Amino acid sequence: MSPAAHLALINFFTGDIQGGLGPFLGTWLAANGHWSAARVGSVTTVIGLFALMLNGPAGALVDHTSYPRLQLSLACGAILAGTLLILPAHTMVWVLVSQFMTGAGGALLLPALTLLTLGIVGKRRFPHQQGRNQAFNHAGIVFAASLIGLGGPLLGLGAPFLVFGSMAFAAIVAVIITPLRAFNGRRAHGWAESEPDHIEHRSTMREVLSNPRLLLLAAALALFNLANGYMLSLVGQRLVATGHNATGWIAVYVIVAQLTMIPVALWAGSRADQAGRRRLLLIACLALPLRALFCAMVTDPWGLIAAEVLDGVSSGLIGVAVPLVVADLTWGSGRTQTALGALNSLQGLGGALSGLVGGTLVSLLNWNEAFLALAVPAVAAAGLALWLEETRDVGMPFPPAPAEDAALSASKR
Repeated sequence: MSPAAHLALINFFTGDIQGGLGPFLGTWLAANGHWSAARVGSVTTVIGLFALMLNGPAGALVDHTSYPRLQLSLACGAILAGTLLILPAHTMVWVLVSQFMTGAGGALLLPALTLLTLGIVGKRRFPHQQGRNQAFNHAGIVFAASLIGLGGPLLGLGAPFLVFGSMAFAAIVAVIITPLRAFNGRRAHGWAESEPDHIEHRSTMREVLSNPRLLLLAAALALFNLANGYMLSLVGQRLVATGHNATGWIAVYVIVAQLTMIPVALWAGSRADQAGRRRLLLIACLALPLRALFCAMVTDPWGLIAAEVLDGVSSGLIGVAVPLVVADLTWGSGRTQTALGALNSLQGLGGALSGLVGGTLVSLLNWNEAFLALAVPAVAAAGLALWLEETRDVGMPFPPAPAEDAALSASKR
């Protein structure tokens, strides 16, 4: 099996465990622990904020090591332990402990996987491989959702825990069998592979995070997630209000969106160098206000499937384009995963605020106007994406220092 095939396998099994139990956690606690909706909501908020705070430090930790396989194994192990720990325990303390473990694992998972990918395929082949990674990631989500759907009648509310636990264990096995020799730490950071491993060309955090294009991308992603994060939930709430089977339709919409993301991710990975990163981001941001407009105009559950196809297009393109832009703008700095972690925190913050904004809009306006209002930050994100200069041809924004200077600085440490 080729190293690229190992990457695909790891992405398949980690696809559905990155976000933790998500909506299944609330259902489990309400049914088995007799938790109130307010108590579930408060714990979910605390867990979400904890995960947001870990993204940046997790990226920095990955940047300062060259052992992504170990980090991936630890991340998947933490998710596995946290997922299984909650089965026998329903008290507040144990729920928080278990979800802090899964949150820490999820924060470490993405930067470690990105570093492993760069260290195996290098910068030139990164766009194509990132498209494959995301395609297998979404395929894993569809696979896990299907298992939960089929196992639900037999296993009850415990089905998600068993599926997530099995996927996490399979991910650990996939990481362990990935050949160690396929990864090169210097290749992962953009440093010369001919130099000794102890020579590092690491830029300061300020140099990297003050990049204007990186800041512009961060603002665009925050606005994108502010518009996108709560839209499907609002669709489900409107279905409930109109007397439809919201749970069944939401499951259909999730699967439709994930199935759409698979070919979109493959296409984006194959066309990222020819079309450019900015074009991918712009298409993603333009598809989102179209989705909001569609949700405002269409109330038939069958018709809303088209809106979730647009969700698959926008999210599929974002998942491929963002790591490419970050790698372009930080290549050679030794801070790529730090920057990616910081961006993930801002995306998560936008998604967290989306629930507050979306719920407030529905209480103040009607359903149609709420969806139209969510299109506003999506249009603003598209404007910022249009403003963002193309990063494909940036080259090496942080060129390594001369070897003798680097060796001298290393000898002084």
